[in-house]
Amino acid sequence: MTVRTMLIATALVAMALPAVAADAKLTAAVAASSRSADNSARDGARHPAASLEFWGLKPGQTVVEISPGGGYWSEILAPYAKQTGGRYIVAMGRPDQKLPAKFSDAGVYGDVHYTVASKDSGPLGAPNSADLVLTARNVHNWLGPQGWADKAMKDFYAVLKPGGILAIEEHRADPKPEAPNVASGYVSTQRVIDLATKAGFKLEARSEINANPKDTKDHPFGVWTLKPSRQSSGGKDQPSPAGFDRAKYDAIGESDRMTLRFRKPA
Repeated sequence: MTVRTMLIATALVAMALPAVAADAKLTAAVAASSRSADNSARDGARHPAASLEFWGLKPGQTVVEISPGGGYWSEILAPYAKQTGGRYIVAMGRPDQKLPAKFSDAGVYGDVHYTVASKDSGPLGAPNSADLVLTARNVHNWLGPQGWADKAMKDFYAVLKPGGILAIEEHRADPKPEAPNVASGYVSTQRVIDLATKAGFKLEARSEINANPKDTKDHPFGVWTLKPSRQSSGGKDQPSPAGFDRAKYDAIGESDRMTLRFRKPA
């Protein structure tokens, strides 16, 4: 066999081999049976492995997640921390708030640690102690007349180590302008960048992983018209507006979202 033939054969074998995951433990955490069926069903819209790899998640890191809701990311990040020797910290809005009871199963989720993130709370943790802070679809809640976005960004900056990462996912208003007081739930990318850079962060990269070009951003109940909220009226006892077509909004899927990675200078 000639050298050229050997090189061609080697290349063909390499092409036939399945792609090797960048992080096998992350792949396993995303595929774990411990995740809820509802959360796993959203992976096509939220791209968890690709997003976390873009943000720079690595084995052994201390990760602080801000306002995790029911635990979409927690179902992945807590087992991943357990398997890689990392530390997973949840920042809730009040000291008495916790993740759902299943997260107390240390055999699956390890030791989940808690802190508080609110307009009036103290530091998220010891200064320069975290490798990555993740906030997914929260920034719109911190804006408006009583917002605390500036404080939030300062808190994130303080808890991160030099060189640490701020990972942000948010409903993206662009190219439309923000609604007054961000009432629609959609935020402009530049607004988020300005908030983070004001606190000292440097924008390192942006990704279209979570883009949705079908999202027209002109829904009757803002972003909450779309999945997973699927709001159809202005209140519990109010009917849907005349001509409201639920199938139309379900066909859009989830919102168009920015995916940004900031870094605290080393």
